[in-house]
Amino acid sequence: MFDKILIANRGEIACRIIKTARRMGIRTAAVHSDADANALHVRMADEAVRIGPPPAAESYIDIERVMGAVRETGAQAVHPGYGFLSENPLFAAALAAEGIAFIGPPEGAIEKMGDKITSKKIAAEAGVNTVPGHVGPVEDADQAVRIAREIGYPVMLKASAGGGGKGMRIAWDDDDCREGFQASRNEAKASFGDDRMFIEKFVTRPRHIEIQVLADRHGNAIYLGERECSIQRRNQKVVEEAPSPFLDEATRRAMGEQAVALARAVDYSSAGTVEFIVDGDRDFYFLEMNTRLQVEHPVTELVTGVDLVEQMIRIAAGEPLAMTQDDVALKGWAIESRLYAEDPYRGFLPSTGRLTRYRPPAETEGYAPGTAPGQAGDAVIRNDAGVFEGGEISRFYDPMIAKLCTWAPDRAGAVRAMRGALDGFEVEGIGHNLPFLSAVMGHPRFASGDVTTAFIEEEYPDGFGGAVLPEGDLRLLAASAAAMHRVAEVRRARISGRLDHHERQVGDEWVVAFEGPGGAPRERFEMKVEADRDGASVRMAGGTTFRVASDWRPGARLARLDVGGERLLVKVDAITQGFRLRWRGADLRARVRTPRQAELAALMPVKAPPDTSKLLLCPMPGLLVSLAVAEGDEVEEGQALATVEAMKMENVLRAERKGRVAEVNVAPGESLQVDQVILGFA
Repeated sequence: MFDKILIANRGEIACRIIKTARRMGIRTAAVHSDADANALHVRMADEAVRIGPPPAAESYIDIERVMGAVRETGAQAVHPGYGFLSENPLFAAALAAEGIAFIGPPEGAIEKMGDKITSKKIAAEAGVNTVPGHVGPVEDADQAVRIAREIGYPVMLKASAGGGGKGMRIAWDDDDCREGFQASRNEAKASFGDDRMFIEKFVTRPRHIEIQVLADRHGNAIYLGERECSIQRRNQKVVEEAPSPFLDEATRRAMGEQAVALARAVDYSSAGTVEFIVDGDRDFYFLEMNTRLQVEHPVTELVTGVDLVEQMIRIAAGEPLAMTQDDVALKGWAIESRLYAEDPYRGFLPSTGRLTRYRPPAETEGYAPGTAPGQAGDAVIRNDAGVFEGGEISRFYDPMIAKLCTWAPDRAGAVRAMRGALDGFEVEGIGHNLPFLSAVMGHPRFASGDVTTAFIEEEYPDGFGGAVLPEGDLRLLAASAAAMHRVAEVRRARISGRLDHHERQVGDEWVVAFEGPGGAPRERFEMKVEADRDGASVRMAGGTTFRVASDWRPGARLARLDVGGERLLVKVDAITQGFRLRWRGADLRARVRTPRQAELAALMPVKAPPDTSKLLLCPMPGLLVSLAVAEGDEVEEGQALATVEAMKMENVLRAERKGRVAEVNVAPGESLQVDQVILGFA
């Protein structure tokens, strides 16, 4: 076994690998760019080496710089994690040339499966079901349109070297095809240094289901069940689970056997994932093979009790698999929610900045990857992260903050555990998708398991504006707000230095009014609060009474409440005359007033938001790649105006209406802030 391994990666996956290496008694060396000098993975490793400036091309994917770190640390093996150099055959070859073990598959397997065109040919020859399409490289947009017409729309435009949702577009007609081809090609060039494209038929109402495989260097290969990855946005996975609520045992076995056949066809060894697209009839088609550890590998670990990182290390050290296919059993259910630094209220655009508050839910004690789920009790909470409170989310890298996972004996229990864990996850300082993840967990369609890769697009066609809670849940929150407000009022009434017999009396009649965007009034509840030592009884107008018990005290940011027998975990921020409450994907302002205050507040005008209709504002921090217009140009609705790059993705900003460009305030190459004015219109 190795004495020291170098981790050629950063963030949560580097931290994840360090945990297993530490458990195995293996020393670790980390690498870092200037932007990551104080990163968590650097702090956790036994030693760390600087490899360059922040851009990944000058640090994490610069083979010679990483090889220099390998030589400097004397590491005997390198784990590449995912992304960066994990699927680069040149990196594997460079390590082999110096006698360093690559904790991953052989160079030849990476090369064959890393090229999507070649991989489809090999898959077909190995008897794996493949999607109809054009497997040769596409030279230009005109050829793309001709091929798309032959296959029949809709089609998927894909970068041959792509991954992680980059370099992929769905085209529904010729215009989509032309524009999507060039945009995907540009992304592929920027992200992978390879702009080759291919086209395949887009399967409508598809599910994205993948099979985890393990193979050693002694001819043994097994599959460890499947992962359902259909909750996606812009081809980027958001929620994953294992097993899939859709597959039956026969389909699972057929997919697993084909995945193993493909692994054998390329002499694969290490952990790998074979991705399939599955239609409503459970017909499945090969998409690609990821020759690395997947982001979503924890859900497989949770249902199998197998530490995939440990297995990769042992395989790289030449050990045979210690298990057979008959030893693999799927126990319980696991769900992973990817916490991203992106603002769901701004179309999920990237967000960067400092984590002024980062308080994840407590992980299950005694649980570690490789522990059988049944040993952990009724539920497991696991949080894989590479950040800490006070750390910075950089614009140079992937926007992932953490991967929150839950396990329970059944799917309903795993969902309940996830909802509670998300409610208690505190993140401040940046935009993040916690509210959206909570909304997905509470969505009836997700609860039923009836999901496809179009779930987000279909259920949130106009974007995400926060979860809409039913009246019953609003009543629970209103009762909570009134009870907490009374606690705060009693504290304020007991200030020191007051005159005798001049105490302020705290009333028992209150009106809780929820506010919408801009302070617009929404639901309103009148109630009477009668408090005692054990809590409060809140009687709503109409007769409903809730008994509220809580450990909340003024200033606490998280409230644990029992409201009428319902247990709530609510994020709380004090505001004027009330609280900002965040729960189950809803973000509400609850004003708690006396009846007279509420009467007067109803007469106050609502301040209108500023008029930005004649401005093009930058919706995210990023780099202005290009401007498509100049001062004086006439523009049409939907016309592309500018392209902003953030976190390795290009975002095209379009005109919302017809107009004329009156002023240009920035130039290509400038770094832009959120809401910075790019263009002004007459």
